[in-house]
Amino acid sequence: MCDEARLESWAREAISRRRFGALTGAAVVAACTPTGEVANGEPGSAIELSETAVTFATADGTMDAFFVHPADGKHPGVILWPDIASIRESKRNMARRLAGEGYAVLVLNPYYRDVTGEQYADFAAFAADGGFQKVRPWRGKLDADSIGRDASAAAGWLDRQDAVDTAKGIGTQGYCMGGPFTVWSAAAVPGRIRAAASFHGGGLVREDDDKSPHRLLDETQASFLIAIAQDDDAEAPQDKLTFGEAAASAGRPATIRVYEGDHGWTVPDSPAYAEPAAEAAYADLLELYRGAL
Repeated sequence: MCDEARLESWAREAISRRRFGALTGAAVVAACTPTGEVANGEPGSAIELSETAVTFATADGTMDAFFVHPADGKHPGVILWPDIASIRESKRNMARRLAGEGYAVLVLNPYYRDVTGEQYADFAAFAADGGFQKVRPWRGKLDADSIGRDASAAAGWLDRQDAVDTAKGIGTQGYCMGGPFTVWSAAAVPGRIRAAASFHGGGLVREDDDKSPHRLLDETQASFLIAIAQDDDAEAPQDKLTFGEAAASAGRPATIRVYEGDHGWTVPDSPAYAEPAAEAAYADLLELYRGAL
């Protein structure tokens, strides 16, 4: 999980790596191709993308987000919950890559109740500039109920877009703190959200919380991918078993896997980014969406 002690260590490593372009340049380029030239799975082919910054009303105010989709046609919608550092180019590039696979991807600003738009250019800036302390009060507002309201508004907004195929289910994926948000989203909008993926998500099993994500699976109609970091699993090895038992009890399909990467391994500007494991997780995400949406 993303605690302050780990962030202090990441700050030193992230700044060092950023000086050489390992995080904000080369790693992102390796994982994502430029807008308008995104591979769609066919050798030598590409999909032209359309992207824009958007806003829409929620029960709690006006949310801002980044929306990217193939320029032509209708496509399944996806709600992307970022990690603790929120919207930034790394997350926009991840959304562009997924849009190139044929999805209409909405990257949300979970902190919209307090601030608008990008607050940190990359994870190195977040870790080095006291990001954890700054976002703590914003993050404290993000419980199951508030995320459910936000997910309902986001799904409704997606369904009003010409680029979204409303005959298909909506997917949602989340990173770090965004992991549990995906389950809360699926529980809040069960008629639309049919696939949810958590990547190194923290707090999926909270034994003292009746709204713990694992306790809400029977309120969903989604299939799940729970992608766990190896160091997170070492800290809480029982959690994957508890979540799996809850999914089985609820009758929800769930792939639960521990990957050979530490917390943050799927995000190109994270100091923990591990490309082989990230690519394996991405392939599993595509399999989830192709089967459920």
